Amino acid sequence: MIRAIRNEYSRSPVFVIWVGLLTLMLIVGLVSGIIVLVNGLDVTNLTNQVPWGLWITVDLSSIALGAGAFSLSAMVYIFRVERLRSIARIAVFTGLIGYTGAMLALLMDIGRPDRFWHPMVYWNVHSVLWEITICVMLYSTVLILEFAPVLFDSAPVRRIFPGAPRVGHVIHKFAPVGAVIGLGLSLLHQSSLGATYGVLVARPIWFKPSLPVMFIMSAVAAGVTFVLGITVLYENITRRRHISVQVRNILGVVAGIVLALYLYLNLWDFLATSYYSHLPARVESLELLNRFAPYGTTYWLVEILMGALIPVVILLVPALRKRDGLILVAMAFVILGVIVNRWNVTLSGLIVPMDWSPGVAETFSINAYRPSWIEWGVGAGVLGYILMAYSLGLRFLPLYGGDDHHDEEESIPEPENPSSPERSAATA
Repeated sequence: MIRAIRNEYSRSPVFVIWVGLLTLMLIVGLVSGIIVLVNGLDVTNLTNQVPWGLWITVDLSSIALGAGAFSLSAMVYIFRVERLRSIARIAVFTGLIGYTGAMLALLMDIGRPDRFWHPMVYWNVHSVLWEITICVMLYSTVLILEFAPVLFDSAPVRRIFPGAPRVGHVIHKFAPVGAVIGLGLSLLHQSSLGATYGVLVARPIWFKPSLPVMFIMSAVAAGVTFVLGITVLYENITRRRHISVQVRNILGVVAGIVLALYLYLNLWDFLATSYYSHLPARVESLELLNRFAPYGTTYWLVEILMGALIPVVILLVPALRKRDGLILVAMAFVILGVIVNRWNVTLSGLIVPMDWSPGVAETFSINAYRPSWIEWGVGAGVLGYILMAYSLGLRFLPLYGGDDHHDEEESIPEPENPSSPERSAATA
């Protein structure tokens, strides 16, 4: 395997430079992580008033982008949408990378990583966070099992262990069972991530029953859009079509519809709490945020316009969906929208002081938070890990093409001339 990687490095200087930059990010993250583990959370700008910040945003965003795994696996193995088999592998790989990246962020965020095993022994069945922890651990195990056949079928592993594909074939027989279990676990913890905030009566800006549904919808839309976008990007890099036009259209329509539903629910939730009904504490909290923080600007400009409305138009209009550049714009905007949404949801409830009231507006100020360089360093390390895993995975693993463990093996298309009519019809 090491020899194969070295051979690929020698063939592509650009790839070597790219991997070198990602290695630097990993080193920065490793050094920052060691500093946190040695000195504790005192080296961060997290406080008792604002205990969650950049790292929890990275965690929630990574899990959201990994939601394409359970949604697309359900379409392939439960609803039997056979055309999507060519995208199943990259979807599972995306989920695995997203969830492991989230775990790296949590490793730093929990303060006592040596106690990571406590939820497995000390059950607090009344805690939403405990339920999320158990579901994430179990679903990560499912993702590892779902991804094992892909790893065993890769050329480097087959050189070392010739019998690995047979083991992968046996594991792959249980893929439908894994899809059912994964769907249940994912729906539970994706919704519970929103419920973590939505059940807190003491913080009116969080307390709302729509947050669990919005977290699920935004995660599914972001996950499917990300899988589509990363595929289109990889097609342009390799100059080869890896999915058909039909698959591309299905992914675009599914992501666009779910994103449109999320946009509707998000706007309805805002209007219902601000205009059609009056919850004084929530309205006062929003007014305070708009006065002392760019909450209003980021909500309307990034979450609504860039993160939802523009991608919905691109994904649902066939003429726009055919353009590779616009698909990449949609992916970038959706990712940005999810990140800003998770940041806004988390910080909006923490920086507004719980004892603030209109009569003492000048006495209490919002709780300030700005990530320290250590927090940014850890965040850079997690991002470097995600990008490195994608770069090496796309380079060395069979993440596209037919389902080799299915009864009828589908043919993988040969490289095409970028100027050919077929290529133009797929990626113009």
